[in-house]
Amino acid sequence: MNTIISSLVKKTVAPQIASTVAPKPVNMSNVACVILGGGQGSRLYPLTKSRCKPAICFGGRYRLIDVPISNSLNSDIQKIFVVTQFLASSLHKHIFQAYRLGTFSPGFIEVLSAEQKMDRTTWYLGTADAVRQNMEYLLETNAEYFLILSGDQLYRLDFRQMMQTAIQKDVDVLVATLAVNEQDAKRMGIMKINEDHHIIDFYEKPSERADLDRLKTAPASLEKMGLDSNSEKCYLGSMGIYLFKRQALFKLLQDDPREDFGKHLIPTKVKSGSIAAFAHDGYWEDIGTIGSFYKANMALTTSEPPFDCYNELQPIYTNRHHLPGPKIYNTKIKLSIVCEGTIIEAEEICNSLLGHRAVIKRDTVIQDSYIMGHDFYTAPSDMGGGAAKNLCIDAGCTIRSAIIDKNVSIGKNVQLVNKNNLTNYDGDNIFIRDGVIVVPRGASIPDGFVL
Repeated sequence: MNTIISSLVKKTVAPQIASTVAPKPVNMSNVACVILGGGQGSRLYPLTKSRCKPAICFGGRYRLIDVPISNSLNSDIQKIFVVTQFLASSLHKHIFQAYRLGTFSPGFIEVLSAEQKMDRTTWYLGTADAVRQNMEYLLETNAEYFLILSGDQLYRLDFRQMMQTAIQKDVDVLVATLAVNEQDAKRMGIMKINEDHHIIDFYEKPSERADLDRLKTAPASLEKMGLDSNSEKCYLGSMGIYLFKRQALFKLLQDDPREDFGKHLIPTKVKSGSIAAFAHDGYWEDIGTIGSFYKANMALTTSEPPFDCYNELQPIYTNRHHLPGPKIYNTKIKLSIVCEGTIIEAEEICNSLLGHRAVIKRDTVIQDSYIMGHDFYTAPSDMGGGAAKNLCIDAGCTIRSAIIDKNVSIGKNVQLVNKNNLTNYDGDNIFIRDGVIVVPRGASIPDGFVL
């Protein structure tokens, strides 16, 4: 296969930008984006019980996949691949319904699912392996640069600025980075840079004291990059966002057959050089656990959310549901997000998010919770999971610090308050992860249940 790849690269690779060429306006039509759909997502279980991470609803009306797609479209990137494998049906449905770039647009959003091939029948083994197994489709794309993104992160980034930096520095690879503390450094790829911001060392998830000390970045260097020089944030963490020159990407995938970008291929590239850091001084969250997912959603209900969904210049695109406005009866609502199609008779909704078609009956109190809503008001009679015909949170319930997934039916006088302050718990169609109660998609909670 390496021989085939080599010959294809030589025939199809676009001319590279020479270091002597003067800076010019960024042409984003020369950039193609590859969004990785993620693996099994076991740390986000039970939200990943029936779908992949990028398909999980967030913010009441969006899916996680909407963030990288929207960042790309807002940066004038219109050649987008989404690589999927694990429980991808709902993700495919969402992409096909939400994104149509127009009949006369040269752009596209193409889904690349895991598939058996003549020379390979294995599943994707990692981030780099997923790109490698789709190499023939990328080679047919007329792009000088490839932007590799994750499908399960929250951030805003203008990739035009990243592209301009790549051209100015004339490097093979540009890695987006932000300043992080020691605790976060242990779960990320950490880099060391020189005065020109070229990466001279890279280590995935350092845990040993010697490695952590070696990878520290001086406050003066952080300030030079335009980053916060807070003494607690003395490491440069990789955001998992990589901008590759076309030929450099294909050559690296060929030369290093291992499966992961952060763990394997980026350190390999650091040894050969021509790889630099791009500083991001803004919000970024990797949605890797129930705790991080819950925290990111709760932050949206604050008066000044770190991830702003109300920026009209950089909208988050998603599917149009064509639902009526929310209907609210005599309910006290404080610092909450209420989406289209909701019917609320509750006593109080506080610091919470209510997704599409959420129905909350009288005398119910919901605090610090994310209610994802429903795909329909009345469930099919033969829908699995023991769900009731009419989907709702019934009368007299108290729900606190919880995530209620889609199409869940909760009976009368249910108390979901984690009364024993458990960190983790596995029950019959109800869980606690990181201290957060989680009711999975399609579950039914009987009258009077208490947790």
